[in-house]
Amino acid sequence: MTAIKHALQRDIFTPNDERLLGIVNVCKAGKKKKNCFLCATVSTERPVQVKVVKVKKSDKGDFYKRQQTWELRDLTEVDAKDASKENPEFDLHFEKVYRWLASSTAEKNSFISCIWKLNQRYLRKKVEFVNVSSQLLEESVPSGESQSVAGGDEDALDDYQELSTREEQDIEGMMEMCEYAISNAEAFAEQLSRELQVLDGANIQSIMASEKQVNILMQLLDEALGEVDTIEGKLSSYEEMLQSVKEQMDQISQSNRLIQISNTNNVKLLDEIQFLVNYMDLSKGHVRALQEGDLTSPKGIEACINASEALLQCMNVALRPGHDKLMAVTQQQLLFAELRDTFARRLTNHLNNVFVHQGHDQSSTLVQHTAEMSLPKHSPLHRDLLRYAKLMEWLKNTHREKYEGLSRTYVDYMSRLYEREIKDFFEVAKIKMAGTTKEAKGKFGLHGSSGKLTGSTSSLNKLTVQGSNSRRSQSSSLLDMGNMSASDLDVADRTKFDKIFEQVLSELEPLCLAEQDFISKFFKLQQHPTVTPPLAQPETEEADGSTPSRMPPQAEHRHSMSSEKDIVRLMMNKIFQSIETELNSLIALGDKIDSFNSLYMLVKMSHHVWTAENVDPASYLSTTLGNVLVTVKRNFDKCISGQIRQMEEVKISKKSKVGILLFVTAFEEFAELAETIFRNAERRGDLDKAYVKLIRAVFVNVEKVANESQKTPRDVVMMENFHHIFSTLSRLKISCLDAERREAKHKYTDHLQSYVINSLGQPLEKLNHFFEGVEARVAQGVREEEVSYQLAFNKQELRKVIKEYPGKEVKKGLDNLYKKVDKHLCEEESLLQVVWHSMQDEFIRQYKHFEDLIGRCYPGSGITMDFTIQDMLEYFSSIAQSH
Repeated sequence: MTAIKHALQRDIFTPNDERLLGIVNVCKAGKKKKNCFLCATVSTERPVQVKVVKVKKSDKGDFYKRQQTWELRDLTEVDAKDASKENPEFDLHFEKVYRWLASSTAEKNSFISCIWKLNQRYLRKKVEFVNVSSQLLEESVPSGESQSVAGGDEDALDDYQELSTREEQDIEGMMEMCEYAISNAEAFAEQLSRELQVLDGANIQSIMASEKQVNILMQLLDEALGEVDTIEGKLSSYEEMLQSVKEQMDQISQSNRLIQISNTNNVKLLDEIQFLVNYMDLSKGHVRALQEGDLTSPKGIEACINASEALLQCMNVALRPGHDKLMAVTQQQLLFAELRDTFARRLTNHLNNVFVHQGHDQSSTLVQHTAEMSLPKHSPLHRDLLRYAKLMEWLKNTHREKYEGLSRTYVDYMSRLYEREIKDFFEVAKIKMAGTTKEAKGKFGLHGSSGKLTGSTSSLNKLTVQGSNSRRSQSSSLLDMGNMSASDLDVADRTKFDKIFEQVLSELEPLCLAEQDFISKFFKLQQHPTVTPPLAQPETEEADGSTPSRMPPQAEHRHSMSSEKDIVRLMMNKIFQSIETELNSLIALGDKIDSFNSLYMLVKMSHHVWTAENVDPASYLSTTLGNVLVTVKRNFDKCISGQIRQMEEVKISKKSKVGILLFVTAFEEFAELAETIFRNAERRGDLDKAYVKLIRAVFVNVEKVANESQKTPRDVVMMENFHHIFSTLSRLKISCLDAERREAKHKYTDHLQSYVINSLGQPLEKLNHFFEGVEARVAQGVREEEVSYQLAFNKQELRKVIKEYPGKEVKKGLDNLYKKVDKHLCEEESLLQVVWHSMQDEFIRQYKHFEDLIGRCYPGSGITMDFTIQDMLEYFSSIAQSH
């Protein structure tokens, strides 16, 4: 082991300025036996560094190398496993636990002892030595003596003391004076011995010469000790005197401290008393106002408001700890509670009386307002009651039950009042509406309230269109069946109905808005979000009996605001519970009088709903008018469906010509009326949808009637009616029906052309058959100039056919055709000249076609028709003028 130690010192530690003090041969416990050495080293330079180094033999040779190094100051625990038995295992706790197995217990104990001594000498940190024999952990030897260190270097460790800087300089200087010291150590040692002897002799002589001076110094020391004793005596007397003074000062300091505590307590007591007096004292004037204040005069109300606010402030003051145990505070709180209950009772009784009086005292003005068809204004009542708004807020915050009772009382009595007023108001409106139809009923022979005017949704059993009667005769015939067209109803009656309905809505709107605004201000709703609304349900408990968890402040604020808006709406619903019913009844009456009134009502109601939603989308008025608007829209849809059903049920006469169908003119008048009503309406989309439904029904039923017509040709029915539809849509310029307008024009043009061709037929029938044969030969491959050589189509045959159609016969045939067309067409659409001109164009086209064939197939023959194009124009013109 010694040889290994010297080898390690020489090869590993000396180059790094380190000295090896302890070594143990170990391997890792529990693993494959790979031996290595744990070395305890110290550095030769200051500051001294103590390390534990793991050294392992290299795999490539016989030299050793450092594998791992730990600072001794990082060591926290040394565990020897067993202090009583020999056990070569031990643990070193650095940043983690390292378990080792020494080659022998003696080496382990020697290494642990070395570690302990190095820790005691250089580090003195608290390293725990567990399961280590006390004999190994010896205390350090007294100062001046060195402790032993494991191994052969113990004495070297104990005796070694590093030279100081001064000593190093002296040695260097001495060695410079004796240059031969290095080459001749014996001569250098003899010189040092001689100089030491000289110095010892000088020291002895100096001591002997200084004996007298020592005696004098000792004498002076004795005198100084005497003086010290004298001074100590005086200091003792002074100390006794100061002790008495100290006791007196302590007494004074104690007295001052007690005085300071007393003053501090007095100041705090005064502050508490002033706090209670300032915040829990109610003036006599306020007490008197709460107990006896006049709740009818403005000054009395103002005094009561100030007193109630002062009382609420006193009751809500945040008492400091311990105040509630004072008898005066308790008595004052009882007084405040009594004043609160007394004033709440007085205020509740007074406002109850006001509500009851208001509910019974409006009958005198009711008759006057109903005669004028206007609703009574409640602004004076609202103005008077709003003076109590702050008191209602106080009552809401202090006496919740009384506040809720007042709100229920107000709703109860005001609902009765408004119910009477609104019922009478709507009765007058209904009478005025019914009055608008009396003249119309007498005029058209309608009797009883069951008679319905134009546009009613009663079904038609039969609708007979008489011969060639005009539109006026058709309308009269329809009236005889119990229905009028829209144009025959007195426009003044409809205008008057529109004004009455507008006046009804105009009276209701400010009434509802004013009442809702008053409720919000008077009952202080939407003002204090943290207060539960008066008509809301009390806070419920969860299934386990606990109250629901509170929402975040922002969510609670939104929830409370929404709840209070709902409460306002509930109160308005109860107060005006009859409005929606009465409006629906009025709408039903208007629809019964004339279903076209639904157009007026739809426009007016839509406008008022739009206005109400702009003011407050969630208001009672907006909600109610929205519900009624649904009814109006349903009636409007019913009106449109009735019009369509009338079209589908129409029947035509088999013996008379059709002309312009009644539902076509009815659509025209409906569109004119609707465009007038909906000119600036908000719900134009509803009308556009109705237009599309109606026009499609018109198209379908025109074609249906045309197919069923026996007297009038189908093309004439289609041509005339679609021409009328096209004219109507072009004149009214309804943008949503542009596609239908183009379709109507297309149908009119197609059926005009079809009628012209079918009616004109083949005026030169034999000639037409002849040229059809010519065209057939050409199509079979015969050259055009060789057609005249065909036996059936030679020039003689052509001249024979042409002779059969002299100009006189052609004119006679055209005259008969004109009479036939005139018999088919109706007068009001004035299409006769249009059809006649189209026939003229078609006849000329056929004439030119024949001439072209003659020129191509019979060139140079000189064969021509017996009449010219100019002759034909004269024929058509003279026939038209003669009729």
